[in-house]
Amino acid sequence: MDQPMPESQTDRTDRTGAVVESTPQAARKFTAKGLATRARIVAAAAELVFAHGVARTGIEDVQRRAGVSASQLYHYFTDKDDLIRAVIAHQTDGILAAQRPVLDELDSFDSLYRWRDLLVDLQEQRNCAGGCPIGSIAAELADNDPRARADLVDGFERWEAPIREGLARMRTRGDLRPDTDTDALALALLVALQGGLLLTQTRRNTTPLRTGLDAVLAHIRTYATEQTQHRDHSSAGRH
Repeated sequence: MDQPMPESQTDRTDRTGAVVESTPQAARKFTAKGLATRARIVAAAAELVFAHGVARTGIEDVQRRAGVSASQLYHYFTDKDDLIRAVIAHQTDGILAAQRPVLDELDSFDSLYRWRDLLVDLQEQRNCAGGCPIGSIAAELADNDPRARADLVDGFERWEAPIREGLARMRTRGDLRPDTDTDALALALLVALQGGLLLTQTRRNTTPLRTGLDAVLAHIRTYATEQTQHRDHSSAGRH
């Protein structure tokens, strides 16, 4: 069995000042075979959590899905909380991977609408079930698990960062007015996305997601310079 090699740990504080562990057991060193086993456990746990939620996903359920024993699972994770933190990282990675390269190219109105279309298409592919893979975890854990909440904050930040950076590039290039608060607009897009995903999951159609994102994109367009409005007029008419 692979033996983990503990690394030094440095605690950090989250945005509320609470101290959280910066290096969970998941970050220890394992062999290639061990990493593959660990990844299989995390993937199994992520599938179950997405389908049933954190509270209704038990360790034994994960063992059966991953095909591992209790001793194997606890070799890689100290407890269920440690496993769920790994699930948060796994789900965040999956969200970003599914949206790339579009997510990293949000530096024009055309690309923003391509991203919007991609988000809607992803929900249609899963029949609008499940909602947001990390938003659903946040709904369960944000109020009572400070370590998980800190990981969720980081996950949402990783999602928001390329949106913020893309809008900032548009401002720098002159597509948006110099006084545009691109940080606030990026946050507004993420808020619309999260609310849209929740209502899309509940209503089982993508109208809420389309409506929320379109409203924020229309608001962002009000910050476009005259040159951009003229150049993108024909493209905007298609949306």
